[in-house]
Amino acid sequence: MSMSAAPQTSSTTTLQAHGVRKSFVSGRVQSTVLHDLTLDVHASELTLISGPSGCGKSTLLAILSGLQPADAGGVRALGHELSGLGMRELEHFRLQHTGFVFQGFNLFPALTALEQVELPLSYMGLAKGLARKRAIESLEEVGLGPRMRLRPAELSGGEKQRVAIARALAKQPELLFADEPTSALDSANGQIVIDILHRIARTHGTTVLCVSHDPRLVGHADRMLTMEDGRILSDHAPPASLSTAYGAKEPSA
Repeated sequence: MSMSAAPQTSSTTTLQAHGVRKSFVSGRVQSTVLHDLTLDVHASELTLISGPSGCGKSTLLAILSGLQPADAGGVRALGHELSGLGMRELEHFRLQHTGFVFQGFNLFPALTALEQVELPLSYMGLAKGLARKRAIESLEEVGLGPRMRLRPAELSGGEKQRVAIARALAKQPELLFADEPTSALDSANGQIVIDILHRIARTHGTTVLCVSHDPRLVGHADRMLTMEDGRILSDHAPPASLSTAYGAKEPSA
């Protein structure tokens, strides 16, 4: 998807789960983590999945993104049934169409911010010049243009997470998954990060699915799903005034 492409409408369903069930076995005990869960997720929206630790939200994210298989049910992403893809096809799908942002940043200590963002683009087969251009644009979009030559040890926690977001954004993914992206950050940096994710959904037409138990994020989402014991208890949109106000903020360097 081109960065200059017009955003898709929020009515476009890009990700669907149908009757998804997942259990884990420990010794002789089998614990069901997800109970026949059905869900549609839309483009141009930041969808927040919240709930207490152990409720199944990170497992759901892993299944929706193709990182884990479901025991039953299915996931359809961008028109592809993920269960019908082989391992290499699934890896190719994730590389070409998805971006990931995790709690722990997952940066390489020896690489500069610019090199971190360029790395996955080389795996995608992009020419070096185009990869450099995309990486610079993405770092500038998250407010790190002046910091792109620095290594992780020279960056704050908030800046590291913004590098991780730029790394995902540079791939121009249709689907962006974020797992607890603010839990390691203070309030100010957490707000900057979630504002950036919200803006990516709106300006690029990206489907952004964020898992968090951080109550500060509620007002930033276009849609909020609350989970408990492997089930979705509620599905609603926060007050429009909140998401609009928070989403309008710009990142600071």
